[in-house]
Amino acid sequence: MGSLKNEDDLELIGNELKEAIVYVNGVRRVLPDGLAHLTLLEYLRDSGLTGTKLGCGEGGCGACTVVVSYFDKNSKKCVHHAVNACLMPLYSVEGMHVITVEGIGNRRYGLHPIQESLARYHGSQCGFCTPGFVMSMYALLRSSRTPPTEEEIEESLAGNLCRCTGYRPIIDAFRVFAKTDNALYNDISSLSLQGGEFVCPSTGKPCSCGSKTPTRNKGSTTECNAFHEMHGPISHSETDGSLYTDKELIFPPELLLRKLVPLNLSGFNGLKWYRPITLLHLLELKARYPNAKLVVGNTEIGIEMRLKRIQYPVLVSVSHIPELNTLSVKDNGLEIGSSVKLSELLKVLKMVTKERNAYETSSCNALIEQIKWFAGTQVKNVASVGGNICTASPISDLNPLWMASRATFRIVDCKGHVRTTMADNFFVGYRKVNLAPGEILLSIFLPWTRPFEYVKEFKQAHRRDDDIAIVNAGMRVYFEEKGDTFIVSDASIVYGGVAPISLSLPKVSNYLIGKNWNRVLLMGALEVLEKEINIKDDAPGGMVEFRKSLTLSFFFKYFLWVSYQMDATDIPASDLSAIQSFRRPSIIGSQDYEIMKHGTAVGTPEIHLSSKLQVTGEAQYADDMAMPPNGLHSALVLSRKPSARILSIDGSEATSSPGFVGLFLAKDVPGGNIIGPAVADEELFASEFVTCVGQAIGVVVADTHENAKLAARKVHVEYEELPAILSIEDAIRSESFIPNTGRCLLKGDVELCFESGQCDKVIEGEVQVGGQEHFYLEPNSSLVWTMDGGNEVHMISSTQAPQKHQKYVAHVLNLPMSKVVCKTKRIGGGFGGKETRSAFLAAVASVPAYLLNRPVKITLDRDIDMMITGQRHSFIGKYKVGFRNDGKVLALDLDIYSNGGNSLDLSLGVLDRAMFHSDNVYEIPNMRVKGRVCFTNMPTNTAFRGFGGPQAMLIAENWIQRIATELRRCPEAIREINFQKEGSVLHYGQKLQNCTLTQLWNQLKLSCEFSRAQEEVDQFNSKNRWKKRGIAMVPTKFGISFTVKSMNQAGALVQVYTDGTVLVTHGGVEMGQGLHTKVAQVAASAFNISLSAVFISETSTDKVPNASPTAASASSDLYGAAVLDACEQIKARMEPIASKNNFNSFAELASACYSERIDLSAHGFYITPDIGYDWKTGKGDPFRYFTYGAAFSEVEIDTLSGDFHTRAANIFLDLGYSLNPAIDVGQQIEGAFIQGLGWVALEELKWGDAAHKWIPSGCLYTCGPGTYKIPTMNDVPFKLSVSLLKGAPNEKAIHSSKAVGEPPFFLASAVFFAIKDAIKSARVDEGLTDWFPLDNPATPERIRMACSDQFTKPFASPNIRPKLSI
Repeated sequence: MGSLKNEDDLELIGNELKEAIVYVNGVRRVLPDGLAHLTLLEYLRDSGLTGTKLGCGEGGCGACTVVVSYFDKNSKKCVHHAVNACLMPLYSVEGMHVITVEGIGNRRYGLHPIQESLARYHGSQCGFCTPGFVMSMYALLRSSRTPPTEEEIEESLAGNLCRCTGYRPIIDAFRVFAKTDNALYNDISSLSLQGGEFVCPSTGKPCSCGSKTPTRNKGSTTECNAFHEMHGPISHSETDGSLYTDKELIFPPELLLRKLVPLNLSGFNGLKWYRPITLLHLLELKARYPNAKLVVGNTEIGIEMRLKRIQYPVLVSVSHIPELNTLSVKDNGLEIGSSVKLSELLKVLKMVTKERNAYETSSCNALIEQIKWFAGTQVKNVASVGGNICTASPISDLNPLWMASRATFRIVDCKGHVRTTMADNFFVGYRKVNLAPGEILLSIFLPWTRPFEYVKEFKQAHRRDDDIAIVNAGMRVYFEEKGDTFIVSDASIVYGGVAPISLSLPKVSNYLIGKNWNRVLLMGALEVLEKEINIKDDAPGGMVEFRKSLTLSFFFKYFLWVSYQMDATDIPASDLSAIQSFRRPSIIGSQDYEIMKHGTAVGTPEIHLSSKLQVTGEAQYADDMAMPPNGLHSALVLSRKPSARILSIDGSEATSSPGFVGLFLAKDVPGGNIIGPAVADEELFASEFVTCVGQAIGVVVADTHENAKLAARKVHVEYEELPAILSIEDAIRSESFIPNTGRCLLKGDVELCFESGQCDKVIEGEVQVGGQEHFYLEPNSSLVWTMDGGNEVHMISSTQAPQKHQKYVAHVLNLPMSKVVCKTKRIGGGFGGKETRSAFLAAVASVPAYLLNRPVKITLDRDIDMMITGQRHSFIGKYKVGFRNDGKVLALDLDIYSNGGNSLDLSLGVLDRAMFHSDNVYEIPNMRVKGRVCFTNMPTNTAFRGFGGPQAMLIAENWIQRIATELRRCPEAIREINFQKEGSVLHYGQKLQNCTLTQLWNQLKLSCEFSRAQEEVDQFNSKNRWKKRGIAMVPTKFGISFTVKSMNQAGALVQVYTDGTVLVTHGGVEMGQGLHTKVAQVAASAFNISLSAVFISETSTDKVPNASPTAASASSDLYGAAVLDACEQIKARMEPIASKNNFNSFAELASACYSERIDLSAHGFYITPDIGYDWKTGKGDPFRYFTYGAAFSEVEIDTLSGDFHTRAANIFLDLGYSLNPAIDVGQQIEGAFIQGLGWVALEELKWGDAAHKWIPSGCLYTCGPGTYKIPTMNDVPFKLSVSLLKGAPNEKAIHSSKAVGEPPFFLASAVFFAIKDAIKSARVDEGLTDWFPLDNPATPERIRMACSDQFTKPFASPNIRPKLSI
């Protein structure tokens, strides 16, 4: 803190030294100088508050959400905002109160009602994202005068991502706070009965939604609706919330009285941080540092400094300058200070739209709509209007509107001179604005619109919520009355996403002026528009045809909208669908299942055992472990070329980097440098050649994570570039296949069937199947240390396969496995991505840890994690299928190719399962399936939920759709004709037993009223030209077991203590799927004790050896059976004692057994019987049993933009007798479905390949939440119904249950095919009735371009196939 005149002097006010302070969870903290480089998140986590998580580091996932409270001197009120701690500069919260998840509740002193509700409603699965959701909701409740609406709750969570739950349980958990009275939050029980009536906690009114009390007796049935599950509604008293009415963290009185002072602080590498408090001070600083960066929310500068490695030596916080924070409503418009936050602007805009004449606020309404989809709440709470403007992004959502709305910008220079410029003249080049070095943007003036002046916003992004635009626009026309008609007097048409700047179109605007607003004007304007916008074929961002089409579509929408506003009578009724406003309804979920209770716990819908730890932030993950005093951080030295020879590695510059300790390369590896999970075919550190961008060449260790990354970037590698193979098509042309990966499955005689004339029709085609990023919320992390001078090595890792970590580390260090221990308490999501690819990272960290004899932690940044750890395999399927005219399939000849990447990893197993599932559920008498794994110069692809099965089933459903098109029949009818049934023999020889497919299908068809739904869709489509609906029903059959026989084994250690409690350790890993909870239920039922008496310890290789990875959906089957085996052993030993005495409790029995010297510890073991497939002989059963399912989906698409909504999803699954239906339904099924929805409709990987030449060769462009879009809460179906088949026990798994993790994933393809059904209707309107290709993901680009019309035809053919990285 200091005088702006003398930087070295500390400023004294009132003769007292003013400290930089912040309150954290009510505790006063002094912020020392030298920390300007830190974010709030880094400070909190370094302080031991690890409940706030680092998920992405760019404000895109919400895992780091905290609440920042400050006293607003203008409103004289305390303000509580949710913010992304990963972007907040530490010193920006000086003088504020920061509340983290630890500050609102914990298990010892009581959970906050928000935390309790989330735990009770099964809203926390892996738990990594949970604290962020809790704090977003907490901010909403703290800042709301009245209970929020359901819409406000969902909007407040738009900036939070979850990869596990599917969001519905989270919505249900928080919906209880949306009430007509605030009883829940004010210590009044929400469970009040009036005359026997139940009062709904959602509406505050009597209802029947909670009147049914579910019974838990064996064979009972319960239906759980959107609001209530078996626990019933929560109330304040039930959640110990009474502790919080008196103890809610108040705003610290010191901060109310404290006078705001300027700050002059420093940071690493000479960084200077200033906080002026007057405009004069700011202008003085700007004169001294003309190139200083002005900071408000740091949402852009923070990303530039962290991800783009741009260094800004001077940062000036302008959040406290009164002149920059003005929001003044004037007679002629709205004056907006440049530092005004977007959330504050939004409130004022909403206020003026209510208070002023409707014609004056057309531009205000446009801004309101655009800000709604601008970003998540956390970003809008800190991002400033001026920051967004001066960033000058060509895809800024707001700049086109400022330009179109005649906004003016006031600019002040260092001498205080103010000038004014039109927004239209402010943007002069790519990220360049009309500001001299000594000038700043002072304010924005938005004039009120005039009568007959219409302003409208447009935006299309990859995803609606929290996403940057592909193309956006702001449009305005002003009419003057001439005689009895209106003509255009003024116009402004501005587009973003089509040029290096927000592009104003003067030719289009001039064309409009002086003309009547009619169809003639429309057609002429479209012609001018088409010529005025020129996007080059190699333009950054790609999607050129789509972007061009959007420009025309947007103007057409605007034309119709303006016509409607002017009460035009010549708008065709079918065209109104182009402009109908959409308001998403609240999500309604229902779950229907029977509870088949076995013993004390099995079968009951218990909450996740760790949920209360997760909602309070007390659950620890690998990166939360405190670093030992001498611990080091590591960063990888990565290849920047896809295929090259390494000529030299120069680490000399890195050695002088701050905090540098060591650089380790291939030559430093003590043991073997060649690794691999199945075949040793990859190097730990590349020694001579690199075969992908992101391949590890070495590792740097330093005293901090940032210093390690800085030093790693200073290691210079010289290459000789070699030809690269960057796609499956490249590999096929070059015959680039990983050795010994050719496979073939045969059934019947395909050639004979084709040639004999049995088939009425034979079709051929090719299906491209896109990949998918795991996007587990917790990045890969391992902490490795030595013991006894290096004689032993221990590690804590985020992994699905601790045994693989143990094996890799032992190999690279040349140690026996018995001296290496890997422990995993829990992981923040895995989905297959942490099965093998996490192991090489632990091995990397083990090398410096072993050689230096110091602990080493490796935690990947999100972009690095996505770039180097592999994804779901992309596939190409080439099919030839023969069928009869009635739709019966007779023969299938299929060649499938997977993109394996630069090593084998698990690609052969993925190919095996893909080939096994290539029939999906269809009886095909003659089949030939051949498969190959392609070698490409990309990071090796790996396991992902479904393990190749979904890709093959999607190929199968594509040719089913093709047959339906050829025969002009409903695809569902073709599916039914070809269903497998009991006793069917599959193309690999396994016979189906207990096949429940037809039963499930019929129940689903009845539940969704398919025929009626089809009629309603047809009726809707006939009346709407530009909005179309589609429906689809899709079945699935998923084989359960590892396809490698030896992996189908499991061990467990069960120990009974004399107090009657039980400790269980098994080889499986808890990653959110509820494995520990289910295993504990098995143990509790086995001993006939309560679930609370069982504790599951961490997974550790020194407790249970040689454990298979937690994968293949089989973990509950395997480890549940192993635990049951151990329990039965102990019970057998206890039986003689128990039979002689009548004990009152299990504790008494355990104590008596101890006295009799009975061993109360047992190792259980289980092997899956009757499985094993021999590829050489083509005989054997690869699977123990199958999980069957079916799903119905209804969607609505906007044919002009490619946007879509899932209106309904109805899922039926056969899970036998579920071990825990609440976890299976609310977390596994729904979570898998939403993740699958991402794969089929949202999540697109873009690599630097022939299809995307604007991306550097071999590089991953979509390497963070800013570019890679997983589903948000806004993508959940409006109505989501899940039902479990009743009365169908599975005798082949523990307690008659079935595996659930992977089977539901593919059911989301019902959304994909419903989208295709909707597109089909749009194409029929254009006279296009033939089959058309649609690759996944069905992004807005693919949807829009498939809906061929007059706006796409100038740029693309009706059967365009947008480029896909495969």
